[in-house]
Amino acid sequence: MNLELADKHRETLQKAVQALHTRTFFAHYPENPSPEVYGETADKEGREKYKSFLNNKFTELLQEGEQAWVGQEESPYEQQELGVKYPFFEPETLISRAEEAFHQWRKVKPVDRAAILVEALERIKTRFFDIAYATMHTTGQAYLMSFQASGPHAADRALEAVAAGYEEQTRFPESAEWEKPMGKYNLKLNKTWKAVPKGIALVIGCSTFPTWNTVPGMFASLVTGNPVIVKPHPKAVLPIAIVVAEVQRVLQENGLNPNICQLSVDADDRLITKELAENPKVKLIDYTGGTEFGNYVERLPGKTTFTEKTGVNSIILDSVEDLDKVVQNLAFSLTLYSGQMCTAPQNFFVPETGVKVAGETVPYEQVVEKLAGAVTALVNNPKAAPHILGAIQNPATAERVQGAASVKGRQVLSSCDFENPMFSNARTCTPVIYEVDATEKESYSRELFGPVALIIKTKSTDQSIELAKEMAMNYGAISCGAYTTDPQVKEKIMDEMGLAGTPVSFNLTGGIYVNQNASFSDFHVTGGNPAGNASFTNPEFVIKRFTWVGFREPVMG
Repeated sequence: MNLELADKHRETLQKAVQALHTRTFFAHYPENPSPEVYGETADKEGREKYKSFLNNKFTELLQEGEQAWVGQEESPYEQQELGVKYPFFEPETLISRAEEAFHQWRKVKPVDRAAILVEALERIKTRFFDIAYATMHTTGQAYLMSFQASGPHAADRALEAVAAGYEEQTRFPESAEWEKPMGKYNLKLNKTWKAVPKGIALVIGCSTFPTWNTVPGMFASLVTGNPVIVKPHPKAVLPIAIVVAEVQRVLQENGLNPNICQLSVDADDRLITKELAENPKVKLIDYTGGTEFGNYVERLPGKTTFTEKTGVNSIILDSVEDLDKVVQNLAFSLTLYSGQMCTAPQNFFVPETGVKVAGETVPYEQVVEKLAGAVTALVNNPKAAPHILGAIQNPATAERVQGAASVKGRQVLSSCDFENPMFSNARTCTPVIYEVDATEKESYSRELFGPVALIIKTKSTDQSIELAKEMAMNYGAISCGAYTTDPQVKEKIMDEMGLAGTPVSFNLTGGIYVNQNASFSDFHVTGGNPAGNASFTNPEFVIKRFTWVGFREPVMG
């Protein structure tokens, strides 16, 4: 193994560990896809590389003996198949190969595992642009979000998991001489400790953020010595396939078995996620996706699970300084990637008495009108809209928006298709807004995934807080936005939503939105409500992947 890697990446690891503690801004991978940062030809080469994958076999993986070539991805922008085919392996083949690789990987020191994984991330950096186009044409994200979320932001989240795992495995000494005074003599023992990994890890990806949501669990398991089987959503394989290929290459270059990290895909007529998840040799499972399957994963016996499921995210409007700036911020949050982010707001709680704006009360009706107007202005902006809204990943999401009429309330804003100047066949729809009374809980106590917003008329801010908390505690929430100029109201929101395990963003205007989470600073999902049982990246996210085992013997002589 290349022992120089530990020296090469020592500074990066140290900075990453320090960032975990300070929680201030830290980004190892630049998020701007500019030629000055990534090179004059990087974008063009990435686009050409992406095109070379289409209607071809993906042959970059170092996994041999496939039983078939399979693939079912479709571009939401062109609504036609990508034609990329991936090697299919029986679950038993993947498990046995992982088991074999485990006994090599677990004996690599934590510092060397961390260095290998940072090296892999540096290689992945050279693929950010082809990963971006792959993300764009599997998820429907706009180009800039595809680049940032699947490239630098995902790599930073992976580095965060590596740093956390490295720190937790080196927190205690490897050995110590233990001496206990007994009066006339002392008892002496030599003690050593090992962080023993739990075994085979399975990472189940989602269709909307195929790398950002996958790499934290993937790299957390790898850095703690567990072999990983990555099982992406069948409609979004290519971005994470590129990532796995680069990891495998670095493993092989360092004399290690590339099956330490394997890609597993469904055949068109054979869904294998449950077969993998239920295999008794799989000890760790990371999952992102719908609640029903997430609950199934959490109930599997003999597994340690890390889940991110669906949630009902709220906005609480009480009092603001500048309502126009607030509704512009909220309109962007609602419209970004057509509401297909797990952090996107859905339930907007507004008191029937209106909202205080710089001391004056603006009536409820006017607040609703202003929010609808801000969304309309954004989606009617031909230059901005395609870059913000992107395309709809799943046809079922578009149908859900059209079918939101099942909501018991008044439609404030209807949805419509919009023209994408670059992709005339793109699957699109703009946000729909409904006004719902607080008594109609059935309408707003479920996630309506996609660009759907419900404005809920409450009796007061106190009721708004009570309902937002109830939604989070009963159905989960990943984000919450609150607007108040009253310190006491702010304190109450912090207290109540804190009890519901929900992070709150207060008074956001301008260029930062409730949807966004920063690596090394924000904990994504808390594990404190039904939206998920884990958080990246807190210590628990890595320490549950290994066990401390001690060994001791008397000191001789």
